[in-house]
Amino acid sequence: MSTLVLFIGASLALVVIPGPNHLYITARGLAQGRAAGLASAFGVEMGTLVHIAAAAAGLSYLIANSAALFGVVKWAGVAYLVYLGIRTLTSKDEVAGRTPEPQPLRSVFLEGVLVNVLNPKVILFFLAFLPQFVDPSAGSPTLQIVVLGLTTLTLGLLSDMLYAFTAGAFSERLARKAKTIRYISGFVYLGLGVLTAFTGRKAA
Repeated sequence: MSTLVLFIGASLALVVIPGPNHLYITARGLAQGRAAGLASAFGVEMGTLVHIAAAAAGLSYLIANSAALFGVVKWAGVAYLVYLGIRTLTSKDEVAGRTPEPQPLRSVFLEGVLVNVLNPKVILFFLAFLPQFVDPSAGSPTLQIVVLGLTTLTLGLLSDMLYAFTAGAFSERLARKAKTIRYISGFVYLGLGVLTAFTGRKAA
């Protein structure tokens, strides 16, 4: 229990600091409102479930210790974020006085999953930070990874929802400035792609 409390405290210090996932959720919330922000938040944390399963199965360790596999994950993430940025910046809006069609929430959710699954920084989190709290003498390491991972997911979801609600509130106020929001969102995605490109394996 003492280890879990320490892990929660350390995780809180990490999740409250704005990171790529927060920026992505904020961009979606600004572009399409609170519902889209929440959909992206739940998508991001669904991606965390994938990372938990991978870490428990040892796949994250394999990826981080294979330059080729880590490179595939890293550059797939970069390509996807750049694609989102370019798509957002080049989308047509305000044609005949109309704002662009809202993206289906299902698509927003799936984008959130992909953004997190393809985020090498999250892989490194489950390799460099979380294992420090696993004690082989305290029981099944796999079970401990799952419990710690779900704890991180819960804290992350609460933080993500706060960003989603905040971005949604600003979106309602800026509803008539669709073009400005589109540019903000597009450059956020491109910025995330650049940040991901500079993520190195040495952090593991």
